[in-house]
Amino acid sequence: MMTSTQQKLVRFSLTALTCALLASCGGGGSSNTSSDNNTDNNNSGNIGVCSVADEKQRFLNYMRDQYFWYRDIPSNVNLAAYADTYALLEGIRSAPDRFSFLLTEQEYQDRYVNAEFIGFGFGSRVEQQRVFINYVFADSPAERAGIRRGDELVRINGNLVSTLIEQDAYNNALGASQVGVSVELEWRKPNNEVMRAVVSKDYVETNTVLATEKFTVDGKQVGYFVLNSFINRTGADLNSAYNQLTGVDELIIDVRYNGGGLIRYANQAATQAAGNNVIGQVFTRFIYNDKNSSNNQTELFQLYDGVRQLNLDRVYVLTTAASCSSSEMIINSLKPFVEVVVIGSRTCGKPVGQSPRQICDKRTFVVNFETVNADNEGRYFDGIPADCSIADVLVGDWGDVNDPLLVASRNHITTGSCDAPGAAMSFSQQSSADQPIPDRATIGEQWRQEF
Repeated sequence: MMTSTQQKLVRFSLTALTCALLASCGGGGSSNTSSDNNTDNNNSGNIGVCSVADEKQRFLNYMRDQYFWYRDIPSNVNLAAYADTYALLEGIRSAPDRFSFLLTEQEYQDRYVNAEFIGFGFGSRVEQQRVFINYVFADSPAERAGIRRGDELVRINGNLVSTLIEQDAYNNALGASQVGVSVELEWRKPNNEVMRAVVSKDYVETNTVLATEKFTVDGKQVGYFVLNSFINRTGADLNSAYNQLTGVDELIIDVRYNGGGLIRYANQAATQAAGNNVIGQVFTRFIYNDKNSSNNQTELFQLYDGVRQLNLDRVYVLTTAASCSSSEMIINSLKPFVEVVVIGSRTCGKPVGQSPRQICDKRTFVVNFETVNADNEGRYFDGIPADCSIADVLVGDWGDVNDPLLVASRNHITTGSCDAPGAAMSFSQQSSADQPIPDRATIGEQWRQEF
């Protein structure tokens, strides 16, 4: 899915400076903070000049110095026992580490920097051998064909999706990641209408705000937007969303599938929401291992690319177990200063971050630091619990009035409780909301569900 997009670099007018500012994820510092709690301050090695053995040695050296849990790396590592750097990471990662991963430099440029991939343009989930659409990117082949959030993908080239999953043939059935690859898709709408179309793969621009709406609840204007990731284009996407939400009394930020990314845009999203209630206050503190404590730093709430601010003293955040990293930082960082109401499921639990480093033709995303808020609260490895535990049930497109998480939000705005007025929430609805902690909690896992 993460294929070369060099033909379209001109459209994004990217510069070397833009790439340099991108590197920090879920952590980092000041203006250099970028993705999945990272800060990219250094490049190590030129692309394509390393042998496999050299790359493994460079990576091990880096881990022994920069890895947050470096003490857990075995004192003797037989590099010859590992086929490549990916295998080496799996072999030496610390037990608590569900977060470190590697990308090729091209994958990094494609998704983090250029914000596109070749595909149909939908994100999905599998439930009991069935595939449902979580979201669709704007102006993608899937959107143009009429596929929307809440639809069920039923057949691919006439073959039942359930059978393809059983045969481990689902991904192959969707075709190679090449422009022009076409398949016939059949999908069922929530109203049971069945649709069919031949859809061809193309470059998909991954807009990070998937929907923005205003609606009225109990006489209040409520703003709502869906924030799907924190990458290089997120600053502009946030400005577009906040421009549409001028004058709202309440705000709902939906990060239910957001696997994380650039910390500076978590800061921007939070700062534009709370505005004067937080600007200049501590957004987060970055704490590195004892070898690198000189890198420890404090980041303040600031607008970054943001323009409009709402100055709200309460923010609603919609979550699932797929809400990770920078998504969780919005919640944790705002809590010392404004009321934050979390609705949905316990989050994935990633209070640590990465400072991406280029090693040969790889971009390392290994945990370098932890993050805490202004009250020094962090270490939520079990996730941030929801104030109102509600299961994410697909009922239709974004903003559907029957979406359980939005229903609970409207109830809370009206009554101060997520329960429907005069009724108690069902036990099944409460118990089904807490999802298991993900085995791997990275934005890469989110991308693997995008086609």
